[in-house]
Amino acid sequence: MTAAAKRPSRVLSGMRPTNRLHVGNLVGALDNWVALQSEAECFFTVVDWHALTTDYAAPEGIPDYGREMVLDWVAAGLDPEKCTIFVQSAVPQHAELHLALSMIVPLGWLYRVPTYKEQMQNLEGRDLETYGFLGYPLLQAADIMLYKADMVPVGEDQVAHLELTREIARRFNSLYGDTFPEPEARLTVVPRLPGLDGRKMSKSYGNAIYLTDDLGEASKRIATMVTDPARVRRSDPGEPTKCPVYPFHKVVSSRDEIAWVETGCRTAGIGCLECKALMSRNLAARLKPFQERRAALAARPERVAEILGDGAAKARRIAAGTMDTVRHAMGLA
Repeated sequence: MTAAAKRPSRVLSGMRPTNRLHVGNLVGALDNWVALQSEAECFFTVVDWHALTTDYAAPEGIPDYGREMVLDWVAAGLDPEKCTIFVQSAVPQHAELHLALSMIVPLGWLYRVPTYKEQMQNLEGRDLETYGFLGYPLLQAADIMLYKADMVPVGEDQVAHLELTREIARRFNSLYGDTFPEPEARLTVVPRLPGLDGRKMSKSYGNAIYLTDDLGEASKRIATMVTDPARVRRSDPGEPTKCPVYPFHKVVSSRDEIAWVETGCRTAGIGCLECKALMSRNLAARLKPFQERRAALAARPERVAEILGDGAAKARRIAAGTMDTVRHAMGLA
């Protein structure tokens, strides 16, 4: 029986502190994290080194975004008594394992990750011809493997990264003996939520509805969202599954409301503005209690520091054990 089989399932996930979190982060990741903390031993990390892969020339906002992110996580329902919350750079073993793994991973494995070319195109204007940007999936693999995670909650766009982690674990095990489990993906119910322009909602694309947005201002921005292109006029019937607003209804609206939207759209019985207005009201009802909890925690900065300090201490203890095993396996003891 392997070590992974003897202990409870372990989960690792993280987010880059490059901007405020948005609704896509809430329904695509945080809701899943909150459920997982009662099912497994969970580690959730603010991956500040990952933030440097794209924002190395302007890192000033990374610490503040990291603290804001922790406020969002706890307000969304993460409980520091049930999970471990920490900042990646507070655990230097992440960098050490990344270096060790870089010795055995072929460059071709990194170049073929689909999001590499996609982000190169979408982040024009930045000099991303760096090893850090090319190698961030390897650092991501080190993050996961350092805690010998069995399961990783991901959106569908991250599945290729996780498959790379599985390949790296297999390669390490074949070279040095059975050391790392091959982590499985835990896909969310809504893995991809559209942004205001119809693309994936992203901090990098400037199309997001942020969790801390003023709810009145958010409603105005939602009114500008793109919809089914077939609905040029109010009288034109549409297809909800082709409309970027519809996935939001599946998250925040009731079953009866969703049925009303589906029928009204397909028969031109309702207009796009009516559809957006309903979604906007329901989204505001979801975000208001979140924002209240967040404000209460923000008034206690010492509590945030305590959460991160305790989390980093626990993460370092586990990471140190993993790196002791890795050093022995690679002849570095």
